[in-house]
Amino acid sequence: MTQIRLHDTYAREKRDFAPADPERVTMYVCGPTVYNRAHIGNARPAVVFDVLARLLRHSYGEGRVVYARNVTDVDDKIIDAARAEGVEPAVVTRRYEGFYLADMGALGVRAPDLAPKATETVAEMIAMIARLVETGHAYEADGHVLFHVPSDPDYGALGRRDRETMIAGARVEIASYKKDPADFVLWKPSPPDMIGWDSPWGRGRPGWHIECSAMIEKHLGCTIDIHGGGLDLIFPHHENEIAQSRCAHDGAPLARYWVHNGFLSMAGSEKMSKSLGNVVTVGELLARGHKGETLRLALLSAHYRQPLEWSDALIAQSKATLDRLYRIAGEAGAGEADPGVLEAVADDLNTPLALSRLSAIDDAATLKASAALLGLLAEDPSRWFQGEGDSRIDALVAARTEAKKARDFAEADRIRAELAEEGILLEDGPQGTTWRRA
Repeated sequence: MTQIRLHDTYAREKRDFAPADPERVTMYVCGPTVYNRAHIGNARPAVVFDVLARLLRHSYGEGRVVYARNVTDVDDKIIDAARAEGVEPAVVTRRYEGFYLADMGALGVRAPDLAPKATETVAEMIAMIARLVETGHAYEADGHVLFHVPSDPDYGALGRRDRETMIAGARVEIASYKKDPADFVLWKPSPPDMIGWDSPWGRGRPGWHIECSAMIEKHLGCTIDIHGGGLDLIFPHHENEIAQSRCAHDGAPLARYWVHNGFLSMAGSEKMSKSLGNVVTVGELLARGHKGETLRLALLSAHYRQPLEWSDALIAQSKATLDRLYRIAGEAGAGEADPGVLEAVADDLNTPLALSRLSAIDDAATLKASAALLGLLAEDPSRWFQGEGDSRIDALVAARTEAKKARDFAEADRIRAELAEEGILLEDGPQGTTWRRA
C-alpha cells in the first residue's frame, strides 16, 4: 500500500496518515450553508476532498471509508432569505441543496456516504450543550447558552492566535450577558415567528459551531481520522468545534488530522467571496458551456493548500489538456493506475505533480485508471468531444456529407467554415465525420 501523507494544520507539518481503525476510516468535511448558489470557490473543497476520499478508498477499500459532509439548513442567512421571499426556510434550503448537489455532481464530485442536516440533529445538539452546561464549560444567560472559552485551557491551539487577535478575528457580538468577550453561542432564542425548537433553555435554535460537533459524535464517533474544510474555517469555526467537542468528551480530540484547502480568487482580485461580490457560480460557468470536468481540472491545477487564481485562461488551458488526454485514452478498458501518479496524489494530494505525470502516460488503459484517481476522463470520449449532442450541428454535418457525395465541395467547405466559426471542428475518418468543440 502506498503511504499517504497529509499536511496536518494542527501539527503544522506533513504527517504519515494512519487511521485509528483501517477497517473504518472516517472523514468529515464542512459542507454548504444552503441559502444561495455555490460559487466556484465553494466548489474547491468539495473537489479536493472528493479526491482525498477516492485516494482513501483506493488504499483501504471502497467499503472501509465513511465520508460525511454536512448540510447547514438552519442559519440566520437562510432565515433572512426565506423572509425576503415570504416562504418557509425549508423551501429555500431544499431548493439550494438541490442546486448544490447538481452543481457538484457536474464537477464529478461523488455523493458522500453521509450528508447529515442540522435540522435533523437538533436533539443531539441539545444533549451536547446540556453536557457542557453540566460540566461548567457552558452557561445560560439572557435566553442564550454560551461556551465559556476560558474553561478550555487549550483553546486556540489549532490557529495559534493570541487572545486579542482571536477576539478581533471572531467578530464576536458584544453582549452584556457574556462572561468573557470570546465566549460563543451554542443556543440562541427564537421568537414565535421564527424557526425554533423546544429546549431546556426555552424555544430557540442552535449556533453554527455546535452542529458539526454533534453530527460527528452521532455518525462517526468522538474522535475521527480526518476533519477537512476551507482555510477560512480554521478560526473561529474549527477552533470552536475542537473546544466544545474536547470538553464534551473528557478531553478526547475531535480529529487526528486537520486538512484545509487554500483560497480561490478571481484574476486580479482578492479572495472570492459572496460578501465582496466578486463571485462566479458553478451554475453560471456550466451555463456558458464549460464542461464540469474542465472546471474540476482547473480546480486541481494548483496544490490544494496554495491560492488559486481563477481566469478564463485557466479554463481554456484545462479544456485543452483534457482534449489531449481524451484522444489518448480513447475507448480504453480497465487498467492499473500508474505508480508515479498514485505516489503524487498520496503525497499530500500533490495534484499538479500528478497531472504532470498523467500527461506523460501513453498507454490508454493506464492513463484512464490513473486519471480516475483524480476523477478525470470519466466521460465517453465521443460524448466529450461532441457534448450532449446538438441536432442542428448533427444536421449540418449530415448535410456536408451529402454535399460531398454530390461532389458539391464548395457547399461542403462552406458548412465546415460555418461550424469552425462556432468553434466546432470536423474530423473525417473511415467511419464517417465526427465533430468536437474546440
